[in-house]
Amino acid sequence: MDDVVAEHLDVVFVGINPGLASAVRGHSFSTPGNRMWPALHRSGFTPHRFRPEQERDLLGLGLGITSIVRRPTARASELTAAEYVQGGVDLVRRMAALRPKWLAFLGVTGYRAAFGAADAGVGRQSAVIGGARVWVLPNPSGLNAHYPPAALAVEFARLRVATGLPDRSGLIGDGPFGQPAG
Repeated sequence: MDDVVAEHLDVVFVGINPGLASAVRGHSFSTPGNRMWPALHRSGFTPHRFRPEQERDLLGLGLGITSIVRRPTARASELTAAEYVQGGVDLVRRMAALRPKWLAFLGVTGYRAAFGAADAGVGRQSAVIGGARVWVLPNPSGLNAHYPPAALAVEFARLRVATGLPDRSGLIGDGPFGQPAG
């Protein structure tokens, strides 16, 4: 599955690895239970809810998608520790060439495993990877019961506000943490 990236993007969203269904369909986050596309819209990153087939349209908004590990699996738990570490090395190399402003990791587990950041949590990290600032978001998988859709959108909006990107959705405003301004 191809990355959705270009040079000098504002934010590259970094998944753990492609799921089997997404790999077969050839589009990121294409399983019905995945909440990536609704979270991007509800948080103000996109002007409407994109479909997986529209992923390349993210580039025009300064956004991209890649993954730590490129091997598709049914579940991330099928990945080995060595695959995470090697994926992290590969990601650093790829991002150094592309120079995005921010890397937004989709899930604490993948970020911790790839970069040995055992204490990392959701939010801004002190690390810089390939010149990009780092933020960890909750995993948008429908299996992540800790973050219902509204809470997921709030976390994505915190990142959007930190990046200085405008609210493109018209749903929430540009105040702190995605709350209406004023």
